[in-house]
Amino acid sequence: MSPHPRLIEVTARIQARSAATRQRYLERVAAHHARGVQRAGLGCTNLAHGYAAAPEGDKIWLRAQHAPNIGIVSSYNDMLSAHQPLHAFPAWIKEAAREHGATAQFAGGVPAMCDGVTQGQPGMELSLFSRDVIAMGTAVALTHNMFDATLCLGVCDKIVPGLLIGALSFGHLPTIFVPGGPMPSGLSNDAKAKMRQRFAAGEVGPDALLAAEEQSYHTAGTCTFYGTANSNQMLMEIMGLHVPGSAFINPGTPLREALVREAAHRVLQITSHGPDYTPIGHVIDERAIVNGIVGLMATGGSTNHTLHLVAIARAAGILIDWSDFDELSAVVPLLARVYPNGKADVNQFHEAGGLGFLIRELLDAGLLHEDVRTVAGGNLGLRAYTRHPVLREGPQGPDGPPVLAWEDAPAASGNDQIVGTVATPFAPNGGLRLLQGNLGRSVIKVSAVKPEHQVVQAPAIVFDDQEDLLAAYKRGELQRDFVAVVRGQGPRANGMPELHSLTPTLTNLQDQGFKVALVTDGRMSGASGKVPAAIHVTPEVVAGGPLARVRTGDVILLDAPAGMLEALVPPDEWVAREVLMPDREGHHHGLGRDLFGGLRHTVTGAEQGAATFGGDW
Repeated sequence: MSPHPRLIEVTARIQARSAATRQRYLERVAAHHARGVQRAGLGCTNLAHGYAAAPEGDKIWLRAQHAPNIGIVSSYNDMLSAHQPLHAFPAWIKEAAREHGATAQFAGGVPAMCDGVTQGQPGMELSLFSRDVIAMGTAVALTHNMFDATLCLGVCDKIVPGLLIGALSFGHLPTIFVPGGPMPSGLSNDAKAKMRQRFAAGEVGPDALLAAEEQSYHTAGTCTFYGTANSNQMLMEIMGLHVPGSAFINPGTPLREALVREAAHRVLQITSHGPDYTPIGHVIDERAIVNGIVGLMATGGSTNHTLHLVAIARAAGILIDWSDFDELSAVVPLLARVYPNGKADVNQFHEAGGLGFLIRELLDAGLLHEDVRTVAGGNLGLRAYTRHPVLREGPQGPDGPPVLAWEDAPAASGNDQIVGTVATPFAPNGGLRLLQGNLGRSVIKVSAVKPEHQVVQAPAIVFDDQEDLLAAYKRGELQRDFVAVVRGQGPRANGMPELHSLTPTLTNLQDQGFKVALVTDGRMSGASGKVPAAIHVTPEVVAGGPLARVRTGDVILLDAPAGMLEALVPPDEWVAREVLMPDREGHHHGLGRDLFGGLRHTVTGAEQGAATFGGDW
């Protein structure tokens, strides 16, 4: 199938826009590669320091400098369910490397915080910035120049984007991402959400809510809804950075261990020591970024990636904006119904055909670039990711170790209520829209919003903190049609926290028959749900953005199908209004927030990725 004209058009525009910055990036990658094996340039003292703690057998290989050495960067901690399985991975990787005449060293750990724990708490104001801290931590881990390749171990919201941004700053190194996988299914996400709504309405107490949450988040592994964490795993597949089929295999299974070991084996095959040298700076090009956007649209993925993909692209010298997302969304059909876009979880999505089936559908429709470089190598391009990993009986029979193999994704969807086809999609276009008007530019996730709720025209109620909205609800002041304008929540203001704790309250009001919507320069969760929400409004208020002109009582029009976000105020009055800046000082101190002042001052706008790096582009 020939590529879709819109795919060609958007890719060509990105390539033209990025020509100078991408060329500078590739020149840097080439210059670092030309220096050869990095540790060969280290002095004797430096080198001895670099492997002083290694086992004697590894020291022999490291001293000789003829065999590749893998650097492991991990987000392991044992408090967070998604990261706990990563504890076992370094030992497997080191064993696999030795089996192939190479070595591996744990290069460094990066922080991993969970938005599920910090949601609605002061710690959420560090969440977005943690992405760039992780990127810097990755760079620190790799800066010792001891490594020929990298394995990045991570899963969740800011961790994978941060690891990827950091790895791209070492674009000459082959890099594979190694996920931990989702926890087995527990209480359904739909049932969990309904319990949250009942708690917000005062119908149940905290004991009932906690019992439901414990049934949902019940063991090691990633949350099972299709939020940012699982959108990350989709992106690593569709951008060619996973061992194919790695995304949604549960932790603690023989197949997961086999895939971890295979990642070590595969990354050794693509170092500069062999004929298939595949540096990450060449894998992540304009076509891979476009493929990532297409995957986000086709799956109804996380709104957070309208920030993260922009920042990831920028780290590789590629410049994208929300218009690119919007134009691709217009032609990419929605092929997945996974909570919050449906009732299924990612385990059920995987069982119904999963990413292998979905990627093949998009390739066959010409909606993905097929001829791209991936860590899977060979001549299959992205077609390698239409296969699922399986364990088969090995040469020693049933009593011997199984062998990892791949088989084609199923010919038909295993459940057409969860995984659709291009011929029979759940919607003719993608899950995200660009909204524009006199309130600025913003994005909205409509894949979970019913058509009758996608247009809201109602008076504004202005809040400067999410807590004020929740308090007004408890006082009984919000039983009416309104647009909640929650401002002063952008990256420069207070780190751009997610406002997902507002979801149960706004959903309750919508379910009662009121027309409600949210407009904010902050974020919502990757699990943004049924209420229309214009988020990431840019410019943000503290940068002089137009939300600072909104007054309670102004009529706001949010029209997702038409792509409009307008304050219906006479133009002369609008221009003449005073810009009111909320006081954010109380959000800049305590619980670590003091340390992030420099990032708040240097961060770019939401449409530029809310990034604290890349100014030299």
